[in-house]
Amino acid sequence: MSLRFAALAAVASALSALCPAYAADRLTLDDAFSRAAASHPDLRLIEAHRNVLAAEQARSAQRPTWVAGASIENAFGTGETSALDSAELTLTLASVLERGGKLDARRTLAQTRIDALAVEREKRRLDLLAEVARRYLAVVGTEHRAAIAKLDIEQRQRTVAGARHRLRAGASPESALLTAEAALAKAELDQVRGQQQRQAARQHLAALWGEREPNFTVAAADPLVLPPIADFTALTTLLDRTPELTQFADERRIREARLQLARSEASADLEWQVGVRQLRATDDVALIGGFSLPVGARRRAQPEIDAGEAELAALEIEREAEALSLYSTLVEAHGRYTVAQIEVARLGSDVLPKLADAESAAERAYRAGALSYLEWAQLQSERTAARKQQLDTALAAQRALIEI
Repeated sequence: MSLRFAALAAVASALSALCPAYAADRLTLDDAFSRAAASHPDLRLIEAHRNVLAAEQARSAQRPTWVAGASIENAFGTGETSALDSAELTLTLASVLERGGKLDARRTLAQTRIDALAVEREKRRLDLLAEVARRYLAVVGTEHRAAIAKLDIEQRQRTVAGARHRLRAGASPESALLTAEAALAKAELDQVRGQQQRQAARQHLAALWGEREPNFTVAAADPLVLPPIADFTALTTLLDRTPELTQFADERRIREARLQLARSEASADLEWQVGVRQLRATDDVALIGGFSLPVGARRRAQPEIDAGEAELAALEIEREAEALSLYSTLVEAHGRYTVAQIEVARLGSDVLPKLADAESAAERAYRAGALSYLEWAQLQSERTAARKQQLDTALAAQRALIEI
C-alpha cells in the first residue's frame, strides 16, 4: 500500500467515525471518491494518451517501405533515339536495410512510454482522491462550525434574557442589554456566513464530478477523531514506493530506450535496389542491382548519444531532489499532525470542560447579581473561541494527513 493511499484511508476512517446509518442522499467520503474517480477528465485523459501512444507504437513497428520504380532511357532524343521504339524501360524495386537494431529500439521506446502510463494514472488518481478529501473535509468543517455557531447563539440568548431580567429589576443598566443584543446579532451573522460557506463548499466538492446543483448532504462525521499513525521512521520507509518516486524508474527506462535508439543511428542504413532493364538493341532483358551506404553516420549520431547520456545522468539528480522534497513534506506534515493531536486532546479534556463549568458558574453568579455582564460575556467568548480553536486544529491535522 502506498504512503498516500494509506493516509487517505486514515482520513476516510476518521471522517466516518461515529457515523450513524445514513439516508440515500447522504454522501460519504467513499461515495465522493467513487463519483470523482468515475467521471473526472484527468483520469479519462490518461486513456486518451494511451490511444495516442498505441498508434505511435504501431507506427514505430513498421519496417522501411518498399519503393517500386520505373524509368525510360534513350527516348525522344535526336537521331536514332528520336523514336519511342528506341526507348529502354527499367523496372526497379528498392528499400532500406536497417542496421544497428533500430526497429527493436523503436519498439522498446514505444512500449516503455505505454508502461509508464500506469504509474502516471495512479499518481493522478491519488492526487484526485486527495483533492476530494480536502474538499469533503471543508464541507465537514462548515457543518461543525454551524454547530458551534448554534451553541454560541444559545449562549448569547441566555445572556440577553439575563440582561433583560436585571434591567427590569433595576439591577443593570440598559447598555448591558444593548451590548448583549449586539453580541447575539454578531453570533447570528456568523451563523448566516457559515451557511453560505457550507453551500459554497458543497458546490466546490460537487464540481469534481461535474454536478452543478448539488442536492446531497454529507454523512455525519467527526473531524475531532484523529486516528493514530505510524511513527516517522516507519513512514519514511514507504517514501520509495510513492508514485512520485516510482515514476522515475519508468522515466529511466524511457531515457535508456531513447539512448539505445540514438546509438542505433550510429550504424548507417543500407539502401539497396534491384530491377530489370529491357535492352532495345538486342531486345534482351538484363538484371540490375545496386546499393549505397552513407558515410559518417557515427559522427552525426554522436551528439544525440551524448545528449541521451547526459539526460540519463541528470535523472538521478532529479530523483534525489524529488526524494528530498518528499522527505521534507513528510517531516513537516507529520510534525503538524502530532502537535495537533495533542492540542485537540488537551482542549477536549482540560480546557473546554473547565470553560463550560466556569461559564455555568458565571451565569449563576450574574443572575444572582454577584458578577458583571462583561465577565460573563467574556467567558462565553472564550468558550466559543476554544471550540473554534479545537475544530480548526483538528481540520489542520486532517489536512496534514492528506498532505502526507
